[in-house]
Amino acid sequence: MTDLLNSKLSRRAVLQTATVGAIGITPALRAAVYAAGSDAPEKTEVKIGFIPLTDCASVVMASVLGIDKKYGVKIIPTKEASWAGVRDKLVTGELDFAHVLYGLIYGVHLGVGGAKKDMAVLMNLNHNGQAITLSKKLADKGAVDGAGLAKLMAAEKREYTFAQTFPTGTHAMWLYYWLAANGVNPMTGAKVITVPPPQMVANMRVGNMDGYCVGEPWGHRAIIDGIGVTAATTQDIWKDHPEKVLGTTGDFVKKYPNTARAVTAAILEASKWIDAGLANKNKMAETIADKSYVNTSVDAINQRILGRYQNGMGKTWDDPNHMKFFNDGTVNFPYLSDGMWFLTQHKRWGLLKDHPDYLTVAKQINQIDIYKQAALASNTPVPKDVMRTSKLMDGVVWDGKDPKKYADSFKVRA
Repeated sequence: MTDLLNSKLSRRAVLQTATVGAIGITPALRAAVYAAGSDAPEKTEVKIGFIPLTDCASVVMASVLGIDKKYGVKIIPTKEASWAGVRDKLVTGELDFAHVLYGLIYGVHLGVGGAKKDMAVLMNLNHNGQAITLSKKLADKGAVDGAGLAKLMAAEKREYTFAQTFPTGTHAMWLYYWLAANGVNPMTGAKVITVPPPQMVANMRVGNMDGYCVGEPWGHRAIIDGIGVTAATTQDIWKDHPEKVLGTTGDFVKKYPNTARAVTAAILEASKWIDAGLANKNKMAETIADKSYVNTSVDAINQRILGRYQNGMGKTWDDPNHMKFFNDGTVNFPYLSDGMWFLTQHKRWGLLKDHPDYLTVAKQINQIDIYKQAALASNTPVPKDVMRTSKLMDGVVWDGKDPKKYADSFKVRA
């Protein structure tokens, strides 16, 4: 190993050698070559912004466990107050990377909502694990699910207010899709406001909204506090849906490609560690519950990461489709079809006036080549196809083959 490092073999040379079978390359050796060889990170200390949510865990644990050092970088997790703040700091370069909403990256790339800059998605951070919460007051009137909510809204006419976390983000899209699937047009039949994730519970407690969609632990926190019920999980809307991503700017990837690869590899390995077993998940929950990160009680985090759900109305269940960070390598690949789906919803809800070139935009943003290099360094399997097929809650299949037709197919739209 020392001889290999001293000779400063390039990554390509090492991989070529391994391919012809001359030497066996272990994941540890491969990581060492990435960190210390000619492909060493150009920038060795990086700031990664995060919002206090359970799904920031892989970024935090890559730093806390020292996995980042293995790949020649030092990750500094930086706690942020809102997704708008994350967007602004990414665009200005104050943050190098961020744990960030998938749709936010796509929105900025196309200039939706103000800021416009070439952006990059390096990997998915998680699948599943968000929820739609309705107030206890609504639940007491029978609104404990989508059908119950629609019935109540039709019977008791007033302005109903729902909160999401960012206009182009994942939570907005899950909320809109769920409302529409239940016959409520979110653009005309309700008032929708933007609230930062950690402020959701406090705002519901004082009656500022009837419901909200956000990531954990703020769904379960509402149940612990007795102010809300879980009407739906986002995995009910789309099993194994894409959620947060590791995002950065296109300029950063061009200037620091080795750093981008090293950070991606470190977070991939942290993702694998989290999903490796119960003990690791509990340690993760204890770590990120700290005030430096999510700032909540451990019990608000450690149930739903194991799939142990309760709806706040006496129902409990075990959900095998709970939040996953790695799941045998199926979570993290930045499928082009995942990014394209958010564009179809941006078009559906009037955030985009015209159809973009869906596939071209996804290819610009999702850094497939860098991901594959990072996967090789971290011994992570890579799928054969850059597209995947999914069936959502209303039975509609999304496969990315005809995004324009898909976007225009919804009866409930802006």
